[in-house]
Amino acid sequence: MITIELERIDADFAVEATNETGNKILLDGSPQDGGHNRGMRPMQTLLAAMGGCSAIDVISILRKQRENLRDIKITVTGEREKNATPSLYTEVHAHFKLFGNLDKDKVNKAVSLSMEKYCSVAKTLEKTAKVTYSFEIID
Repeated sequence: MITIELERIDADFAVEATNETGNKILLDGSPQDGGHNRGMRPMQTLLAAMGGCSAIDVISILRKQRENLRDIKITVTGEREKNATPSLYTEVHAHFKLFGNLDKDKVNKAVSLSMEKYCSVAKTLEKTAKVTYSFEIID
């Protein structure tokens, strides 16, 4: 079982989330909601989690394919329902920038496997959102 402990750290909305090994992230509300932007908002962490989940997959797959990945950068964007409570994601897109002398077919396979099969966060989000992805290789 995964356990995350959350502790309020100010008089408003800032909370610190800590996992079982002591790693922490800070969450907060936006100023228009009474927060102070001291950390990511909870819905932003979902997008960050999807990017992180997929990055781990892609790096692992490319290593197994013996590709020399120098770096990876991922931009994740999301659109939420307008005028709805709760306001769920309806569209999420991940754009991968992969750096190195990489085989395009192997990169395509790695990114596709991650987004369509292995990334648990993407699979969770696709229950309410259209999840898409793209990539580019920068040598």
